[in-house]
Amino acid sequence: MLPRHLLALSFSLILDSLAYASQSPSFLSEPVVRKDQVQNVLEHEPVKEAVCENHLTGPIETTLCDYETIESVNDELFNQLHSLVETPFFKYFRVDLYRDCPYWEENGFCANRECGITTVDESEIPERWRAAALSKVEMLSQGEGIRLPGCYYRDSDYCFLDDPTDGEYVDLTLNPERFTGYIGPSAHRVWSAIYSENCFGLSQHAVLNEPVPDITRADGECLEQRVYYKIISGLHTSISTHICHDMMDQSTGQWGPDLQCFINRVAAYPERLQYLYFDVVLLLRAVARLGPYLSAYDYCGTDDHEKGVHLETHQRLGRVIDVATAVGKFDETVLFRGENANMLKEEFKDHFRNVTRIMDCVGCDKCRLWGKVQTMGVATALKVLFQLDEKTLDPSANPNLLQRSEVVALINTLHRFSESLAAVNDFRRLWAAANAQDEERMIEAAASAASGPPRSLHSPVAGKDTAPDMFLADLLVWLRACRDGTVGCVQGLLEGLRSAVDHVASLFEISGKDQGPRSDL
Repeated sequence: MLPRHLLALSFSLILDSLAYASQSPSFLSEPVVRKDQVQNVLEHEPVKEAVCENHLTGPIETTLCDYETIESVNDELFNQLHSLVETPFFKYFRVDLYRDCPYWEENGFCANRECGITTVDESEIPERWRAAALSKVEMLSQGEGIRLPGCYYRDSDYCFLDDPTDGEYVDLTLNPERFTGYIGPSAHRVWSAIYSENCFGLSQHAVLNEPVPDITRADGECLEQRVYYKIISGLHTSISTHICHDMMDQSTGQWGPDLQCFINRVAAYPERLQYLYFDVVLLLRAVARLGPYLSAYDYCGTDDHEKGVHLETHQRLGRVIDVATAVGKFDETVLFRGENANMLKEEFKDHFRNVTRIMDCVGCDKCRLWGKVQTMGVATALKVLFQLDEKTLDPSANPNLLQRSEVVALINTLHRFSESLAAVNDFRRLWAAANAQDEERMIEAAASAASGPPRSLHSPVAGKDTAPDMFLADLLVWLRACRDGTVGCVQGLLEGLRSAVDHVASLFEISGKDQGPRSDL
């Protein structure tokens, strides 16, 4: 049983997220699906040639590019990134996956072996990338920022950074982001907490009183808050797309794309796909600004490192930088203006730091790994765009400006987002191969899912929200855990019993109207 104050905190987080969902479109508040929405997404043919204009050309807010431009370069971008993240420098990531959740007592876990990760012995890592070497240049200087147990952040950081002396090394290529079976209240609570970080306070009120015409709009939501929400939703969309693209068919045991999952979670809501494009442009802009720094970075692990691998890393990274320079036309100068700009920027920064800290509450090791990688990658991009000027980005003046983990996270996150756009085209091919009857059935299923209660993104039956489907899916996960080992089997049984007790207890709860005032909320 959770302590009373932690129960209050958890319930408050969910209430906050639901309150926000009633005001803005969200993954936690799904409108009724319209047939033409799905068709517009899945029947669109990506363009192969497009150029950025010198003015705002479309709905990708604060950018100088449109969706077609990003589509026209994504094949080349993805191919270069896919090879780049398999090179030694970019595939090894040091991460602490065992810090306690700071916001609630985390009892959630994943009973599926797919939740597990494969670590790398430190002896296999080039010496200059090991903890002892990195800690000499990456540790926080006194007075530079804030240190907490196992993590810290500098004043310019938008994320909490793992202490370089803690954690383990992971080969990201051996731990692909995919569906893991991480389901239930724990997974949903994480996303509820993340979306609750979109609620800005006094600084937003102050900015709303500024006379700058393009900072606000009629509904009173400031530009910075819209950008923040798009960043979070774009990240959610990318993760959703990856999971739907690599799902296990429970009838055959084979891994592959699940078109129904993608329709339910993305295609039926085109704004979610728009936010994915938005994040790609933002990340590309950060890579473009970092171009000179990344080009001068030393990607060799040892002095006798094979010259061919080192040269290939620089060549592929150079091509990525070229694409980023050409189409990464995010305009960061329109944000954080006016006399309250610094106050709003600090609040923006604090909120995103909290999102990176929430990753320590994810009850699935592989989900936590990719959550930490991608939130760090986005946070690094935000730091580059909003905290570092051209002088600071000079590699000769600041050769240790970014931690190695920040560079690895930024490139891997861009790869994740680019791969999501490539996956969308796979779903389009599946849709094209379906007959009219199948299309109608999938659209109806998506509409049915939208009208039901919200589910966690990681559900193996995403969108199939009936109680029998939920029970059978959870049962299959538990049976697989029992097959794989005793510990996961027992844990799955305990989690199932706990969920069942919670569900039964909820049936006997009196309504809020009949309760007295709650002093602990």
